[in-house]
Amino acid sequence: ADKLPNSQRSYGFVVQTLIIGIGTWIASNLPWMVSQFGVSDSADSGVITDTVKVAFAIGAFVFLISVLYTIFTTTEYPPEDMEEFKREKAQKSNFIKDIINNIGSMPTTMKKLGVIQFFSWFAFFTMWSLANPALTEHVFHTPAPIETAFDMADSAQKLAFDTANTAFQKSSNLVGSAMGIYGLSSMAFALLLTFYTSKRRINRKFVHMGSLILGGIGFLMMNIATPETLKYCFILIGFAWGSILSMPYAMLSSSVDPKKMGVIMGIFNMFIVIPQIIAALGGINFISGLLGEEAINAMTVAGISLVIAGLCNLLITNKNAITYQIEEN
Repeated sequence: ADKLPNSQRSYGFVVQTLIIGIGTWIASNLPWMVSQFGVSDSADSGVITDTVKVAFAIGAFVFLISVLYTIFTTTEYPPEDMEEFKREKAQKSNFIKDIINNIGSMPTTMKKLGVIQFFSWFAFFTMWSLANPALTEHVFHTPAPIETAFDMADSAQKLAFDTANTAFQKSSNLVGSAMGIYGLSSMAFALLLTFYTSKRRINRKFVHMGSLILGGIGFLMMNIATPETLKYCFILIGFAWGSILSMPYAMLSSSVDPKKMGVIMGIFNMFIVIPQIIAALGGINFISGLLGEEAINAMTVAGISLVIAGLCNLLITNKNAITYQIEEN
């Protein structure tokens, strides 16, 4: 938002989504990829497999390099009125007080987008946390074996445990590869939007609403998915992911004071963090527990949450947020 004029915000954010989609697909497939080079994808109970360790090491290296590259190659545009900027900086201000005041005076559109973000990120955190146990159990029928259920002193029991554990680890890799598809579909979704928004305006509100509802349907379809059809669930989820990474920010950046863009975008990230904290502190387990003990219920909760997020787009009424108004500029 700091680098692009208002007319290019949608275009810029979907290009960002396109790049993120590529990274998501590669990262999701890393454990499977490194296993093809002979890295072990089996481990004792409670021990992380070597494929996952290597994948995270690669991710850490790429993350560090990309952050450093951005820091050293990206410059900020100078303020349009340098003298006014210097005067504002010279005025004494209380950082904490300014943050609290900005939270208290949050624009109405931002509050509405915050509700959408809450349900969106609650759904995706649920997927990242529980898709593996839910899908290995419900779709692949290879749940993680419980070591205490086996007599490890008995060779036959130990062999049965090792066989079940290896099957679980392999299906875990397959779940990871299937999840990578949502990165690909978000990339395809972003690519289509990139071509379209480079020359035309879009209705961000309805694009986001439709994408989130399709993603919710993808989660709900996991209840009837097979290993062969699981990819279609993640294709739909990818549409939602592509929209989550672009449309809310395009809508927000077009409806707030440009001078407060940085602090507003920072505060807006609260609506990403808060739902994940609530989910991690037991929100997912509590709500999915209301539906039953099956692990797949967590994906049902994610689906319902994403559909609610989609419908909440009907709250957005700000015209500049919905679509860039050429006639007003």
